Amino acid sequence: MAKNNFGEFTKGIIKENPVLVLLLGTCPTLAISSSALNSLGMGIAAAAVLICSNAVIAALKRVIPDSVRIPAYITVIASFVSIVQMLIKAYVPALDKSLGIFLPLIVVNCIILGRAEMFASKNKILPSILDGAGMGLGFTLAITFMGIVREILGSGTVFGFDVTKGKVEPIGIFAITAGGFFVYGILIALVNKIAKRPNQSPGCAACPMAAACHGGAKKEVE
Repeated sequence: MAKNNFGEFTKGIIKENPVLVLLLGTCPTLAISSSALNSLGMGIAAAAVLICSNAVIAALKRVIPDSVRIPAYITVIASFVSIVQMLIKAYVPALDKSLGIFLPLIVVNCIILGRAEMFASKNKILPSILDGAGMGLGFTLAITFMGIVREILGSGTVFGFDVTKGKVEPIGIFAITAGGFFVYGILIALVNKIAKRPNQSPGCAACPMAAACHGGAKKEVE
């Protein structure tokens, strides 16, 4: 049991990292990761919502009717997002201003809703909490590391501290979305290498148009 719980927690860090492997939450990742501090703040906020919503949904999974499960999940998630947003507004107003619209948009973050639908609604409370914690940690690490890289290359700073001492000219493109896509692609390649995920094509068997395609090919041959 302990081994299974440990696996549920660690899978989201590398093996099933929501940003770098599952490619979820791309919009806030690219938009927020120009700054390491904003990235860390977004990661912690999303992780807190993910853990709490997973726990509540796992506890209520037998009470929520299947026909309204998605609206119910969104209501639960929105409640925790509102709580997190009010806490950030009260104690870290500068971060709230920096994150802007992307903080309330955690409600529709596909990582959180996806884990609610695919995991929390089918498992017990403890595994759901560990799944949320692991996925939240994986998201936080990915977006923060991306923010650090982009901030160093784009501004010469890390968490606002000058690390280049003016000896290296900042590369402005890394402070905008185009640079974010470049860093994102490099990180995905590195994670694939670390996880030793072979780049294999699924072939025609996985294509829904395979039958039509093969049928057309036969007609051409005839």
